[in-house]
Order: sequence, then structure tokens, then C-alpha cells
Amino acid sequence: MDDYLVFPWVCTPLHPRGGIIVTLKRAVIAVGGNAILDSSKRGTAEEQWKNVRHTAAQLIVLRDRYEMVITHGNGPQVGNILIRNEAGGHRVPEMPLDVCVAQSQGEIGFMLQNALINELKLMNEYKPVVTIITQVVVDSSDPAFDNPTKFIGPTYSTEKAIALTQKHGWVLKEYSSEKFRRVVPSPIPLKIPERHSIRKLMEDDMLVVAVGGGGIPIVEDTEAGGMYIGVEAVVDKDLASAVLATEIEAEALIMLTYVDAVALEFGTPQQKFIDTMTITQANTYMDQGHFPTGSMKPKIKAAIQFLENGGKTVIITSPDKILDALEGKAGTRVVADL
Repeated sequence: MDDYLVFPWVCTPLHPRGGIIVTLKRAVIAVGGNAILDSSKRGTAEEQWKNVRHTAAQLIVLRDRYEMVITHGNGPQVGNILIRNEAGGHRVPEMPLDVCVAQSQGEIGFMLQNALINELKLMNEYKPVVTIITQVVVDSSDPAFDNPTKFIGPTYSTEKAIALTQKHGWVLKEYSSEKFRRVVPSPIPLKIPERHSIRKLMEDDMLVVAVGGGGIPIVEDTEAGGMYIGVEAVVDKDLASAVLATEIEAEALIMLTYVDAVALEFGTPQQKFIDTMTITQANTYMDQGHFPTGSMKPKIKAAIQFLENGGKTVIITSPDKILDALEGKAGTRVVADL
């Protein structure tokens, strides 16, 4: 029988190496790709390292509060990979989008993993940090495959867009006046195949980086016995993070973005930040058009999905405000209806 120390508020087994095992809440922390690569900068390695080290310093303070898995976006990074793909296509084979997403997972995962380990070293602490190349299952019959809407990669002239359509069969849509960008499907994430491994690593006191860029999209090939195959698509990082949070039974989903809190009438003189909103209020604000599709809407949808599937807490804030947000002094908290 395990030895236990009993306090009025907790019953905690002794750790086999000595000391007390502290039972932490479990959380998924979703970090936006722009927290790593500022879209206003060139995107050099030095710029990305500076940003990711700053982000890691904000994240590591949560280590005593949560068992954490950190997810991240990859929009700017995978866009750059696609540009390199095209530029070098005359010398080496171009890689499909699912492989490009995997490359971005390795690139960003390395940076986050390295930065988190170094933050722990500065504190004279040791905690294993591991990055998992993560897939996400989507439905091959998802309507998104018939109506690609997600812009990726650089802009092209009309002439170049026509040439790329003829060469690759890409779908390109007008992004701005006489400028076109490629659009790809963004199907709904259904499940994370690596969820059991992620959960086991967290239970073994490891800090996990996973579901990079929303995960590598795959479908189950029913004609091949349910084998997984990659597809040309991208999955929203926040929606995939909500799926993972539910699958690993996390209590909290914390989404870090470029603003300190969610706002109504964002960017107008009538702008008003929201401290707390219920699922019903979030749906109402979304129906009223307060949350743009390319900005806050996926986060609100992820929050609602997580809470409706049993999650306890959702917080949306910036990396710099994360501690204040946990104490209710900043950010936006989304909660279930009373």
C-alpha cells in the first residue's frame, strides 16, 4: 500500500525518489504562430529565437500549476516553407502540404523544446521536455474539401496564378486587388492518434510540445483497411487543441494570442474588452459578427467545443498577461452556462 501524507485539502502519495507528488491540474496551452514569428519581421532564425525564448519564459512559470502540453500555430513558418518549396522546385522535388506541416512541427518544436529546457536550467531545475510529431484525423467527406478557403503561402500576379493552377491544379483566389493566393481545405479535426502517448508523457512528469500547426491532416482510407494517409489541407490549431484537451481530459484550455483579451467592436472607438462570457453569450456575439473568421472566431469556437465536452476553464489572453489572467486580473475567461 502506498504511503500517504494527509492534509485537510489533499491526499498525496510520497514520490519514490523522496518528497511529495503534487497532483496538478492538466492544461493545454495553445500558442499562436505569430508569437514565434512576428509577421512584421523578415522571419530570420535570430528573430524567431528571440520571440520563442520570450514565449518560453512566460510559459515555464506555469509548470507548478499544471501538467502542460503546449500546442502552437505555424502559419508564417509553413508559408515560408512553401516559398522555399517553390523556389527550389527546379532542383529538388517539391513536398506536399502535409509534409510541409510536419517540417514546421519539427522546426518550431525544436525551438520551443530548446528554449523551455534552457529556462528550466536558469532555475536550476530539471524536467524532461519532449516534442511529438502529431497527426490529426479529419473526415475525407468534410465539405471543406469541396470549398477550400484557407489562404496559405505568398501572393501571385494573375498571370502567375493561372500558371500555378495549370501546373499543380491548385485553387487560387483573389486576396487583394489583382493579387492571388493559394487556398486549401481546412477540415474539422476529429481525433489525435498520438493522444495516448501525449497523456502518458504528461503523467510521467514531462512537458510536451504537440499538435503543431493544428496537426498533420490525415484521413482513414477505408479501402485500405483504415490506413492513415496524409492530405493537402491545414487544420485550425485552436480547434485541434480543443480536441486534444478533451481527449486527455484537461481541465483548462489556455489560448495565447496577440491581444490581451477578447473584445467587442474590436478596433473601433466602441471597443469593449470582455472579462467573462458564457457559452450562450459567446454564441450570441459570434452570430452578431464580433469575431472575424481569420482572427478570434476559431478561438471562440474552440472554447465552446471544449466546454461543451466537459472542460472546466478557457482563458484567452496574451503571453505577457498569462499570470494575471489566471488570477482573474486580465484576459477573457469563457465558462459554461450556469
